[in-house]
Amino acid sequence: MSLQINTNVAALNAQRNLAGTNRRLGGIFEKLSSGMRINRAADDAAGLAISEKMRAQIRGMQQGQRNAQDGVSMLQTTEGALNEVHNTLQRIRELSVEAGNTTLSASDRQAIGEEMLALRTEIDNIGNRTRFNGQQLLTGALAVTLDSANSTADTVTYANGGATTSVSSIDVSRADAGETYTFSAAGAVLTLTHDDGNGYVRTETATVQAMGASGSQSVIFEELGVTLNLAHDANAANHTGANLANALDTTTIVTGGSGNATFRVGAEVGDDISVAFQDMRSSALGNASKLDTLIPDNDAVSTGAKADTLLASVDAAMAQVSLFRAKLGAVQNQMDTAVNSLAVSVENLSASESRIRDADIAEVSSKMISQQIMQQAGVAVLAQANTAPQAVLSLLRGG
Repeated sequence: MSLQINTNVAALNAQRNLAGTNRRLGGIFEKLSSGMRINRAADDAAGLAISEKMRAQIRGMQQGQRNAQDGVSMLQTTEGALNEVHNTLQRIRELSVEAGNTTLSASDRQAIGEEMLALRTEIDNIGNRTRFNGQQLLTGALAVTLDSANSTADTVTYANGGATTSVSSIDVSRADAGETYTFSAAGAVLTLTHDDGNGYVRTETATVQAMGASGSQSVIFEELGVTLNLAHDANAANHTGANLANALDTTTIVTGGSGNATFRVGAEVGDDISVAFQDMRSSALGNASKLDTLIPDNDAVSTGAKADTLLASVDAAMAQVSLFRAKLGAVQNQMDTAVNSLAVSVENLSASESRIRDADIAEVSSKMISQQIMQQAGVAVLAQANTAPQAVLSLLRGG
């Protein structure tokens, strides 16, 4: 056996193994102190990439939950204001019924008119001051509307055989605001095209059905958010779907408004819930005759006939408010369901991400004990290796 002084191979080997043990022990301490199995990409490159995608989903869903909760608060604010509008309309209706009685004098009717005028003004005040985070909720500002002045499809009629089918209404509440939609026809198939002007063109088709006396139908373009309502008069003459579609060929729908309220209730683009906030002021409430025109002053019920006309308009206004409140309630329930669904998804994704990223403390603790023993053994072996060259001194002393 040869003896060397300049190069202690045994000590170098012990140092190398001890350095490896110290490095592994340092990694174990890092995992125990952070609670994470993956603290850097080198710990598990693939696991890091997978867990980061999961984290993005989890955080996006958690923000979606908060968005939905904010949306519920916004809907509750709106619904609370509409409750007062409903109460006010109930009082106006009560006064309209009272005004239908011939026992009232002219001054009595003016007194009733004064209260009605005040109530109508308060409906407008509620509509103008109901806001959430600065946004008006009951003025129709958060809605998509039909721009009748620039649209051509809303006035289309088809006459044949002594009967007429016409466009009774167009619902654009789910369409994009400030856009133009164009119809084209091929037989009974009607195509609606939307070109945003930036090279993005969307088309959707629907088939128009034949119509007879007093018939009606809705031609729905679900993806584009447009519904075309057609109505046939009472005259007995059938109109084919191809003829009705051809009457709409090349006509346009132009939308206005600032756009519906949209609540992002998920982690991805398109995870949205949209709702149109309607105008609930007196100028938009009622039948063909709106409340603001029927109650311009205290002479609103100066005659029984005026009272009857106002009563019919108030009934229509109450139906409008009830329908809008029902829509808000349905959307609120939808959001509550979305929040619950997101909570389940966050829980499951968090569990999956934890299995990839979090440290198993029991396992890491066991490894720590093992590495600590290896460290102590390595230090002892290194000490022995460092003393091995001293055997050379014995040979020198013996000489």
